[in-house]
Amino acid sequence: MDLRKLQKIVVTALEDIKGRDIEVINTTKLTSLFDRMIIASADSTRQVKALARNVHDKVKEAGGEVLSIEGEETGEWVLVDLGTIVAHVMQPGVRSYYNLEELWQARPKKSLAAANPAQPAGSIGAEQGSANAREGDDGGTPPAALRRRRIVKKRTTAP
Repeated sequence: MDLRKLQKIVVTALEDIKGRDIEVINTTKLTSLFDRMIIASADSTRQVKALARNVHDKVKEAGGEVLSIEGEETGEWVLVDLGTIVAHVMQPGVRSYYNLEELWQARPKKSLAAANPAQPAGSIGAEQGSANAREGDDGGTPPAALRRRRIVKKRTTAP
């Protein structure tokens, strides 16, 4: 079965039973095991099982092959293996704990530069850089610790 057609069947099957936060991740450049990962959330164990079963049924009806279903006994996280597509149906707590989107880098992490636009990521402020140069520090020591070290050095070098 065509990958796009199978993906559409899976997403539609998840939407039919009110799957939430459906995300499709293209994994062709990340692994040779499968081409797409589809992740969806459900509010209860019953809904998780129903979503996974609906994906299974809709793929079978369309003439596709379901290789396996894992996790149906607990219903917190059910994986439906369709060969080229792996569908994960999870409860929100499980989904946030395992954070597959970040693991498979569906959403890039925010850079430090975006978090602090006034100072580019990896740069050292002028006052910290000069203090580190005077003290021979590696750049990891906070400025307050540098001041304490200078005071201690002055006291120990006094006559």
